[in-house]
Amino acid sequence: MHLLKGILIAAFVAFLAAPSWALTDRQVKEAVEDELDEILTKDNRPGGAAVVVRIDGRTLFFNFGTATRGKVITSDTLFNLASLGKTFDATLLSMAVLQGELALDDTVGKYVPELQDAGDVRNIRLDHLVSYTSGLSLPQDLPPWPDAFYDLPKFMQYLKTWKLPEDHEAGKDFIYSHAVYMLLHIVFEHRFGKPYAELLNERLLQPLGLSSTTLPTHRNSMAQLPPELMRRVVQNHDENGRRVGKPGNVQSFYHWAGTGQMFSSARDMGTFLAAQLGEVSEPAILPEAVALAHKPIAAQPNFLQALAWEVRPGALTMVDKNGALDNTSSYIGIAPDRRIGLVIMTNRGDQYVAKIGRRTLLRLGLPEEVAIKELEALERRDE
Repeated sequence: MHLLKGILIAAFVAFLAAPSWALTDRQVKEAVEDELDEILTKDNRPGGAAVVVRIDGRTLFFNFGTATRGKVITSDTLFNLASLGKTFDATLLSMAVLQGELALDDTVGKYVPELQDAGDVRNIRLDHLVSYTSGLSLPQDLPPWPDAFYDLPKFMQYLKTWKLPEDHEAGKDFIYSHAVYMLLHIVFEHRFGKPYAELLNERLLQPLGLSSTTLPTHRNSMAQLPPELMRRVVQNHDENGRRVGKPGNVQSFYHWAGTGQMFSSARDMGTFLAAQLGEVSEPAILPEAVALAHKPIAAQPNFLQALAWEVRPGALTMVDKNGALDNTSSYIGIAPDRRIGLVIMTNRGDQYVAKIGRRTLLRLGLPEEVAIKELEALERRDE
């Protein structure tokens, strides 16, 4: 209660202090280009980035570099979203909760018959699951990421034998995990009786008109995309600009439907940004669902953890999520008090785009003298 009260007070103060100026498109472009310069490839090496900014009710696109075979990146180029896909999961969960189909304090065992008689996993609450505070993780969730793979039976067997760490406080202690979202997908499939990708498409992607956003199946580390989408997918690279796999490469420890990475374009992500800012009216429940997904659950040293999202209070409150693989890097962030949103997608791995994104948001959302102080504080926290 004290945590939520503090957040509400901070949000109200920020609202009262919200600036009345409007940045020009040129000013936005200068801020984006200046900050993004740090991660753009030099010396004509391959790779690039697509950026979308939602600000003052308008959407701006900025594209840099090459996608594949010399083709330039456009706002319709498709990128692997990596962990940005979790924000779609959180939005879908919040919609189901508000419609009375699930409850955040429901347990996993309520929906997954195979786990109803299992050990500790059956008692995991859904809000703890998607806020990384359940205690559940696999060895593959953390460095050094051991080389092992799971089909669905093997994953379920792991869950049945999993033990909650003795010193873990559920709903408070943070352990980042990809496995928890695989389990969330299984919960959804049991609750609604259909494949997760179908449910996601039916309830969120289609209503928002996100025709270039998809959660494809994958085989032999390749997304199984329709030809019209595959032609628009980037070639991914490592941090040094070397190719990693073919266009459509997927990196996953989980080998069954609904476990790959999502793909999307800057144009679609612009619409998703508008939705996260409460600027999309359909589905009607979406604005309230977004607010629920952004609501903090647990306090961490440098941020507040919500459903997939991280909330960073300050002179400019930021709600964000980063995505990172060794061949792609991505970031989504919003400053709800200033109604600003930002997405960065690059086809180079291991880039610290979260830092770039936060710096850009601070420059777009604060007066220059305040932004400078906040940028300095951000740099100190990153050291």
